[in-house]
Amino acid sequence: MFGLRFIKAQPTTYLLKYRAGRVVEEGAGLSTFYYGPATSLVAIPIGSRDAAFIFQQIARDFQTLTIQGQVTYRVGEPRKAAAMLNFTLKRDGKTYESDDPEQLPQRVLGAVEVLAQQAVKDMTLKEALRASDRIAEAIATGLQRRADIEALGLEILGVAVRAVKPTPETAKALEAEAREAILKTADEAIFARRNFAVERERAIRESELDTEIAVEQKKRSIRETQMDAEASVAAKKNDLREAGMVADIGLEAKRKDFVSLNAANTRTLADAEAYRVGALMKIFEGVDTRVIQALAATGMQPGQLIAQAFSGLAEKAEKIGQLNVSPELLNSLMQQPAEAARVRK
Repeated sequence: MFGLRFIKAQPTTYLLKYRAGRVVEEGAGLSTFYYGPATSLVAIPIGSRDAAFIFQQIARDFQTLTIQGQVTYRVGEPRKAAAMLNFTLKRDGKTYESDDPEQLPQRVLGAVEVLAQQAVKDMTLKEALRASDRIAEAIATGLQRRADIEALGLEILGVAVRAVKPTPETAKALEAEAREAILKTADEAIFARRNFAVERERAIRESELDTEIAVEQKKRSIRETQMDAEASVAAKKNDLREAGMVADIGLEAKRKDFVSLNAANTRTLADAEAYRVGALMKIFEGVDTRVIQALAATGMQPGQLIAQAFSGLAEKAEKIGQLNVSPELLNSLMQQPAEAARVRK
């Protein structure tokens, strides 16, 4: 009513309110009343935006390749962007008066294309196919240094190169080359595996032969050790036999000395006993035999005395007509030897 209006900007929109050629109010997400006939509103999007790109470039070896990716940017200095491009809103406060806001991504992509060409021109096709990270880094660094990007107040958030592809014909040729290289590598691997198997078989055979030789040497060593042991045992047996013979000789010599000494002692004892008996015989010469018998009977047992009596009777047997011996006497004579044996035990 009467030209008075209200506008509410989004947080990702930087709003400039111009009146009489100067900024009277500004800010991100600004909400304000304005008088339409005398006020101009400039709305600059400050949120991050993605711009996809796909370019065809020529490598150093004159091969065509395609670079595909995207660049992420935002308006970091809205006043610079407003000074370079027309972001003025129409009277409805919703649409722009010009198509300059739509040209901003085109300007960024134009700079990206130039930088991609500079990055690829010094690479061969194969190098470029493996250098997506290097190309992205070169584009990002170049954008931050370009004066037109700085003049627009843009902030480059990131560059990503998603693919670097050759033409279909070149791709087929590269695939054939790679396939042949892979097949060659496979053949070399098969050859190496077979050669390795042969080498291993030879090594196994050599190891078996070495094992057999070692076994034979071990057997020979065992036989030699056994022979040495047997010779040592035989030598020890001979030594023991000789030692035994020496010991036997010594023992026989000692035994001979002992027998000689014992014989000498026996002769001495016999001579002494003969001398004693001779002396006793000289004492008893001329003595009546009955006296001698009476002396010998001193200390005899009753049985011995009875036996001596029977001996005397036997000497006079021709003069004795009949002799009666009672059973009690014989029984007592037979029991006395048994009692004497038990006493000795």
